[in-house]
Amino acid sequence: MRAAVEIRAVEADDLAAVASLAAEAVEESPTSVQAAQAEPGRLVEHLSVLLAAGGNVLVATHEGEACGFLVVRMIEPLLFAPTSSAYVDALYVTPEARRRGVGHALLASASSLAAEKGAEHVYCAPAPGARGMQRFFARLGFAPASGHRVVPTAALQRRLAQEGPQSPRGTRLSRREATRAAIEDLVARRRRARDAGLPTGPVDLRDFQAQREAMLEAASAPHAGPRDGAVLDPVGRGESLGS
Repeated sequence: MRAAVEIRAVEADDLAAVASLAAEAVEESPTSVQAAQAEPGRLVEHLSVLLAAGGNVLVATHEGEACGFLVVRMIEPLLFAPTSSAYVDALYVTPEARRRGVGHALLASASSLAAEKGAEHVYCAPAPGARGMQRFFARLGFAPASGHRVVPTAALQRRLAQEGPQSPRGTRLSRREATRAAIEDLVARRRRARDAGLPTGPVDLRDFQAQREAMLEAASAPHAGPRDGAVLDPVGRGESLGS
């Protein structure tokens, strides 16, 4: 079969056959994103849009029957990639045509296309469960580059709205942190009082405990301001503006 396999750019008459192969590929190693788009009729539409946008689809045929396909896009330089790259979106070979050089032939054509376009690197992102494809790429020298994560846009917006902005510290104060902050604040205020010649008096642990609890409460509600009308005097006694 190796010598009889033909690799060529997909034509309009090939779209239905390639879409059918793409649906088979999703059935073998589905992901949540792919599974929602695996209907052949919709895949024909997607392939048409991809081709119109400048994408490249290669089809492998044997005795006139499609037995594999590859989708590759050329990516312009990005922030951390100063040169163009080729990105293999999909590569699939039918089970009966595997281990006969079809995948190699498809990837060889894609690499030639990448070289013609000046792409210095070829990227791919096989599905996590496609172990055979993972091993295939690894044998050809593909190394891990980055990990993709995906979330529906609507779900991301809901999560962001639920969590809201983070506090300035980025996290809630622990009791140990609140105790340390209260001690440091008390020491600083008593030092200022002594420098101003004011009496400091003994430390009132009840005031200290109240201040510590107030810090913990404020940390759990980062958008809340100080309690209305409450101020602290130089030696740490709570007073009311109305008193």
